Amino acid sequence: MTIAAFDEIPVVSLAGLGAEAPDPELADELCRICHEIGLFLVVDHGVDPALVDAVFEMMERFFALDRERKLLIDKLGSRHFRGWEPVGTEYTNNRPDIREQIDIWTEWPALPPTVEPAYLRLLGQNQWLPEDVLPRHRELSLAWFEALGGLAERLLRSLSVGLGLDADHLQRFFGSKPMSLAKFIHYPPTPDGGAGVNAHHDAGFLTVLAPGPTPGLQVQNQDGDWIDVPVVADSFVINLGEMLQGVTGNYLVATPHRVISPRERLSTGYFHGPSLDTPLAPLPLDRRFADAVAASPHHASAGFMARKHETEAGVGDMGSHHKPATYGEQLWNYFTRSYPDNMTHHYGSRTATAG
Repeated sequence: MTIAAFDEIPVVSLAGLGAEAPDPELADELCRICHEIGLFLVVDHGVDPALVDAVFEMMERFFALDRERKLLIDKLGSRHFRGWEPVGTEYTNNRPDIREQIDIWTEWPALPPTVEPAYLRLLGQNQWLPEDVLPRHRELSLAWFEALGGLAERLLRSLSVGLGLDADHLQRFFGSKPMSLAKFIHYPPTPDGGAGVNAHHDAGFLTVLAPGPTPGLQVQNQDGDWIDVPVVADSFVINLGEMLQGVTGNYLVATPHRVISPRERLSTGYFHGPSLDTPLAPLPLDRRFADAVAASPHHASAGFMARKHETEAGVGDMGSHHKPATYGEQLWNYFTRSYPDNMTHHYGSRTATAG
């Protein structure tokens, strides 16, 4: 069945999103939207607006700092790829992204830099600015991580029910050492021909984005048209990552999106991810989900972000049909293609180009 190309973004109230027993009608609605579009806005989400305001105020203070103080948490100094990076450091599909950002990940004890499989080298600690440089940096970042992680868990419970599974199925699937990411992002005005972040899929399971008051986020529909994501007060943007696409056999889709903004813009995203050793194995879904994918050319052909050597060989930006065996491999591929200089700096050119 061909699904019509969407031309607007749904706004969904999560007033019925319980912590333990998701509302079946809401679960079905979310699952339908994630099948047909893969991106939506939520209101009535339960995240304290005072925390949202405090986090954006913290970002304003950080990005106003001089370069010398930002370099105290330079990402190049972290072999776990955590900290601040200047504009143009991250690459998407071999093109630099016109943004600067701080990345924090779930903290776990670091393993040796030669540990195998290589993706275990991503485990480690975050970098934090001293209180006299950026007051409450660590406190607010971790509170944000907890609040958005809680929202993501409630959404996954609802999607589990919508997929005909037990409410806790996806959470159990996550394993014992989940690895999630929060990005605190500053976009300068996008130059002609560039992008704040180029067209891409997210790598993890589920993304919760606070887009801020400035427009610029766009999502691509089935016809290849770019649709502006509206600015809605007190809302979050929810979109799916390639891991959830993979384990549902493409029934739920990771939708291409990008940022192009003529004005300076702040946003912050939380990317909910499982343990690094979580396999990209199919979920035990009813046959009707596979039949729906087979009947939809859009779903049947949905690919993953191309690995670095695939892009160099001419594979389209999101045209790879290689599915990593684990979430850790998925992340290692992401860092290899997105941070070639950092990867080479810490692990050598041979490791940096390994697929």
